Amino acid sequence: MRPNDRTGLAIVLSLVALTLFDAMGLVIKHLSVTYSAAELSAWRNLFGIIPAVVALVLSRQWHTDGRRLRIRQWKLALLRGAIVTFAQLFFYFSLGVMAFATASTITYANALFMTALAVPLLGEKVGWVRWGAVLIGFVGVLLVMQPGSDTFSPVALLPLGAAAFYALVGVTARMMDDDVPSPLINLYSTVTSLVGAFLLALSFGGFTPIQSGTDLAWIVAMGGFGGTAVLFLVISYRMTEQSNLAPFSYFGIPLAFLLGWLFFGETPWDALFPGALLIAAGGLLIIWRERQRSRISEVRQDVAGN
Repeated sequence: MRPNDRTGLAIVLSLVALTLFDAMGLVIKHLSVTYSAAELSAWRNLFGIIPAVVALVLSRQWHTDGRRLRIRQWKLALLRGAIVTFAQLFFYFSLGVMAFATASTITYANALFMTALAVPLLGEKVGWVRWGAVLIGFVGVLLVMQPGSDTFSPVALLPLGAAAFYALVGVTARMMDDDVPSPLINLYSTVTSLVGAFLLALSFGGFTPIQSGTDLAWIVAMGGFGGTAVLFLVISYRMTEQSNLAPFSYFGIPLAFLLGWLFFGETPWDALFPGALLIAAGGLLIIWRERQRSRISEVRQDVAGN
């Protein structure tokens, strides 16, 4: 357990962050009628820089280290930002063409991808329990996507691709030096994905003029929601162990269904269930196994220390 562990407050902040992420998704879906996914990604990162800078300024570790901006693994940090660019592009595009809850739910497969990617990238050994959890989760993904059915659309591969990219971002974060503050890593990713999204938007035909002051307000809110959500997650991860927060991340699945129904009148029951339950079950099983392994490791360390 970390010093000054405040798990209760950390859980609340993480749930607020999930709500803000879903609010960002709602705005993206609303604006996608007029603006492309690449444009929305660019605007989201532009206005999301402000919370990213705030997070860095509030980082005690960054001040202790002399407020350095250059890091040894800057190439890896920039690569992570480039990956975020494509993750956002895929996810934002899917929000515009799919039911909100369906697109959001498929992206929860990122926990499954993280487990699989940890083997070649981090050299982790994954046992039969976690591989079984990955299999359960992917069966859930297939049930949601419904390949081979009349209702299947290739666009369902977009949120799945986004999940894979987001998982790659998560795994590569564990490859960064431990002494680099998380907010600084996040700032690198935000700035790089901003540049990447602007280049993509220009290559896809340029930027659509902002149609109204209302649209501008929504765009600013979109960046604020996303950037503040990341800020809250960073703060919550510093209050307690990540394993204490991970189970609550699946709160986003019913929340996305509720918000999609309230704002867009979408009720994709047939598409989501029981697949969404299997995705959550697979992810929770992975989390449970990780906590078990962590406790066993702690016990062994205590025994060795005595």
